[in-house]
Amino acid sequence: EVQLVESGGGLVQPGGSLRLSCAASGFSFGSYAMSWVRQAPGKGPEWVSTIRDGGGTPYYADSVKGRFTTSRDNAKNMLYLQMDSLKPEDTAVYYCATGERITVVTMTSLDEYDYWGQGTQVTVSS
Repeated sequence: EVQLVESGGGLVQPGGSLRLSCAASGFSFGSYAMSWVRQAPGKGPEWVSTIRDGGGTPYYADSVKGRFTTSRDNAKNMLYLQMDSLKPEDTAVYYCATGERITVVTMTSLDEYDYWGQGTQVTVSS
């Protein structure tokens, strides 16, 4: 059974930092591209970032580029999202997600994702 479990969310002041983690199990983690997706209150889900199966340079939405950093540790089956210079508009539930069809071409198409975590809440507020 595929499991994705996010952690690390919380309340942070504007300009602060948080590091999210996603623990993966039940599939060959190192063979899958992995993504972060977020959903802000009252809005639809938004693709945030994708990192390819072997790592390398991740891809980012323009809204987070230069502030967020995605990484993975295939030996530990872990995905990470380092979030710096946080803004109130970053407030959302953050999900890790993956699927067999996720590539650099399909990564922003949320319908292509097969597996999702339960999400972790990030709130940016003073």
